[in-house]
Amino acid sequence: MAHNSDFDTPLVELPPSGYVYQTGWRLATTDIDAHMRLRLDGVARYIQEVGAEHLADAQLADVHPHWIVLRTVIDVIEPIELPSDITFRRWCAALSTRWCNMRVQLEGSAGGRIETEGFWLCVNKDTLTPSRLTEDCVARFGSTTDNHRLKWRRWLSEPIINGHQIRFPLRRTDIDPFEHVNNTIYWHGVLEAVNQVPALADLANAPYRAVLEYRSPIKFGEPVTIRFDQCDDGTHMEFVVDDDVRAAALVRKL
Repeated sequence: MAHNSDFDTPLVELPPSGYVYQTGWRLATTDIDAHMRLRLDGVARYIQEVGAEHLADAQLADVHPHWIVLRTVIDVIEPIELPSDITFRRWCAALSTRWCNMRVQLEGSAGGRIETEGFWLCVNKDTLTPSRLTEDCVARFGSTTDNHRLKWRRWLSEPIINGHQIRFPLRRTDIDPFEHVNNTIYWHGVLEAVNQVPALADLANAPYRAVLEYRSPIKFGEPVTIRFDQCDDGTHMEFVVDDDVRAAALVRKL
């Protein structure tokens, strides 16, 4: 099974100028694994919260309050371990009139670095259709990138034909204000699948990339199955409801 070459694209570096939002807090004990390291679902929660802070700082929280993340890229260069304070830096890597690629860098005070990028779609909360960014938003976010013609294309499109399967029961606490499974919850499933693959047992000991792409929403009560398969280029996963793929993921060493 082959993946799109976009999967290997390096994330853009921290820009020397422009609007870079910075914040920080202490690594929470609820977000660590058995090895005292920040989990992937914790990373997803943190970058979501940093995004909310960034919008507030930019005075855009009331203008563009609703966003859906279509793809999240997490590069664990070096794990962040407890105890640690984390410094977050968030900036725009590319944008268009209705969406943007937002980078978030996580650096631990005791060591550790995680680089992330999210493809965020601005939406109308009533219709869930793309909403046009204001000129002020484009000007502020666009100050850190020359790419103002960002296009969407999938990185993960190859289907899993013969793979393993595990059930992924949903809880009411997994549901967001849109009545869909929150994007951070998919990362719980990614970790469940990764822990089923012996070849990835030492994943946390080496730099690795994890990518999750959203296809269509999952609602509470739907029966979710995770299909996964180990290939030369990593572990592929699909979140499936009645053979309909709602999200796809790929994890592999860098």
